[in-house]
Amino acid sequence: MSQTVRGQIFATLEIAEDGNRLSRAVDLSIMGLILLNVGAVIMETVPSMALAHARFFELFELFSIAIFSVEYILRVWTCTESERFNGPLAGRIRYVLTPMALIDLIAILPFYLPLIMPVDLRFLRALRVLRIFRLLKFARYSRAVRIFGRVIGEKKEELVISLTAILVALVLIASLMYYLEKDIQPEAFGSIPAALWWGVVSLTTVGYGDVYPVTVLGKFFGGMVALLGIGVFALPAGIIASGFAQATHKETISEASEQCPHCGQPIEH
Repeated sequence: MSQTVRGQIFATLEIAEDGNRLSRAVDLSIMGLILLNVGAVIMETVPSMALAHARFFELFELFSIAIFSVEYILRVWTCTESERFNGPLAGRIRYVLTPMALIDLIAILPFYLPLIMPVDLRFLRALRVLRIFRLLKFARYSRAVRIFGRVIGEKKEELVISLTAILVALVLIASLMYYLEKDIQPEAFGSIPAALWWGVVSLTTVGYGDVYPVTVLGKFFGGMVALLGIGVFALPAGIIASGFAQATHKETISEASEQCPHCGQPIEH
């Protein structure tokens, strides 16, 4: 009987399937609670709001912690229903170390940590700010976020290569600008690490204007860097966009494929 109950709870907590109204209602309720929590954290940073509604924020935090804690405990208890986490102990250990389970833990940890060990008041305030990370729990319920995460995993090699190229270009650009501008602007380009800030701002084409070259060669090189930045940072963005389009297309085809009415498996023709 307990196994059946555990299986039902597991199916309810997982992403809602077509026709499972209870699971869908749970998903929507938790997503709504996540959004309300993020809004509460933001409003608490307004001094007048924090003082006027301190009791409300405290009660809402207790309510949210209760819901998220029950959800976390139930997920750990029922995770063995999945083939990935077979085993009463080893399976649960593997589950609690997964990214989504760690996000669930981070969502409730700032509340329980001060109860377990004494913490400094400043550290306690920092922990309360960590509640904003509850927004990451949305990844469990958002189809778009799940696809995006899968794309990052599939394209990680291409992304690492492109980001490595950007890092190499950044170091070379900062080094060259250091030698071009160090004598004229020692306060801004007095070292290669100092020139790295200009390199980041220029490669991203943000252009804050707080640091800029003044020599003729420096200006010419700065213009070339700005033009280079347009293409350099478009490369990883293009990789992600292409992967996202491919993943979305695959999922659309998968959903549209003909399935067996008994087992739910695709029918091969």
